[in-house]
Amino acid sequence: MHDQPKYKPLRGSEIFPDGRSARPLVPGTVARGTLREDAMLYTGKLGNEFVADIPVKVTAELLARGQSEYQVFCSPCHGRTGRGDGMIVQRGFKKPSSYHVDRLRQMPVGYFYDVITNGFGAMSDYSAQVPPMDRWAIAAYVRTLQYSQYAPASDVPVEKQPELDRSLAVGAAEEHHQ
Repeated sequence: MHDQPKYKPLRGSEIFPDGRSARPLVPGTVARGTLREDAMLYTGKLGNEFVADIPVKVTAELLARGQSEYQVFCSPCHGRTGRGDGMIVQRGFKKPSSYHVDRLRQMPVGYFYDVITNGFGAMSDYSAQVPPMDRWAIAAYVRTLQYSQYAPASDVPVEKQPELDRSLAVGAAEEHHQ
């Protein structure tokens, strides 16, 4: 095998008219498993606009996956609650924006998918580390973080409202003592 005829990468060839040993890809071919026809699913956009709705079914499993992936990839900077107070900020790195500011609460969910995919400002992209479905799971989880801070009390089930009232009373007492 050592002495068999072969071409080394980027070496010329006298066999082909263009003189190259490496043959160009056939136009229009796509490697198996990499065709991404659903642009909305893979970009978070419809045309040039961010999508307002998550293009996959939002389930408890999706949100659990989003939380898990968020804790691994996002919380070091954005913090566990999305306030931008993660460990790297505590060590002196630039603080990212809180997910709870009005500007980000009003952004379409496709924006978060796009930022995870392409990066933004000091944040690098995570497209190599986080597969597309997990990016949607993280975007869905970010929405739950945002909702958790601004949910109306009327959305709390009646049987849980006494627990909420106790929690709010404890929080107010702690705030008063500070």
